[in-house]
Amino acid sequence: MTISRRHFLRGSAQLTLSAPLLGAAAPLWAASPPAGIDYSLITKPFVGRKVSAKDIMQQDVGGLALFAGAGCNVVALAGKDGALLVDGGQAVNSALLLQALHGRLGTRRIHTLVNTHWHPDQTGLNEVAGKDHATIIAHEVTRLAVGRMLRSPLFDGTIGPLPESARPTLTTYDRGTFEFSGEEVQYRHLPGAHTGGDLYVYFPKRNVLVAGGPVTTDRWPVMDYLNGGFMHGFVRSYDLLAELVKPDTLVVPANGPVITGADVVKMKDLYWDLFKQFFVLFNKGLGPRDVAEFNAGKEFRGVVPIVAERPLIGHPVLKQLGDPSQFLEFAYRSTQLATLPF
Repeated sequence: MTISRRHFLRGSAQLTLSAPLLGAAAPLWAASPPAGIDYSLITKPFVGRKVSAKDIMQQDVGGLALFAGAGCNVVALAGKDGALLVDGGQAVNSALLLQALHGRLGTRRIHTLVNTHWHPDQTGLNEVAGKDHATIIAHEVTRLAVGRMLRSPLFDGTIGPLPESARPTLTTYDRGTFEFSGEEVQYRHLPGAHTGGDLYVYFPKRNVLVAGGPVTTDRWPVMDYLNGGFMHGFVRSYDLLAELVKPDTLVVPANGPVITGADVVKMKDLYWDLFKQFFVLFNKGLGPRDVAEFNAGKEFRGVVPIVAERPLIGHPVLKQLGDPSQFLEFAYRSTQLATLPF
């Protein structure tokens, strides 16, 4: 069993965090996942979680349509020749999602689709977009990723490849703009944040930012440390987001409720505090799972005591995002991978 997003959420739902997490010295894992997973042995394709029509929620965000529940937050805007979409949920839910969004927008086809990254939660409408001869915009890393079979510690099973027609047709290494339905749409690379090919999408006329994988508000934004996501890029990406937003900017996360630019700045500060802490723990020889225990309050006693801030202790974000163990482990693993000279 891989350490997947599904298993993480299932385990998190069984924990009551506000009491044990804030003062505990015990590990946060309900049951430790198996160590030493050989991802090359995973051969079963990822399917995803099928939902029903009632599970797909709709919301207006600055005049854009937001659809949640199909695998990720999907943002849509109607145009005279079809719909603009940012992300597409999971393929298993594509028919229900299309019915909901075309019904709301009054459109019949996808005109433009932006993939904020290549995970199957985001690329489930790529095949439909390809059949509609839509422009599919993504980072070049995403185009390469969906063209081959990959494995990720965030998902059970193998991912991809998508058919040629479902792969991005317009890519960037940095940033770009286009016009849709009379307004400018901007996108930019977030370097090594959640994967190696993340983008944000910004609608300046509406002051709405679709932040992509690095931002989640109903769970921790766990990094795909085997596929280009690492803590160095993650905190740098939050710097870029914080520079872009205004306090009242509406920010659509990959999953969870909409937040504001002010909320993004607060999370940026927290993640930077954790990143600085990691290097203290790294130099003391702590491992990835030790980091979760340290941030829960456990004392690691040795010849020289560990002196480092624990910014999560008592932090209100714990009640919102839940158990941070997997986020901390993967973020710390990514720090090791980016720092140790293997």
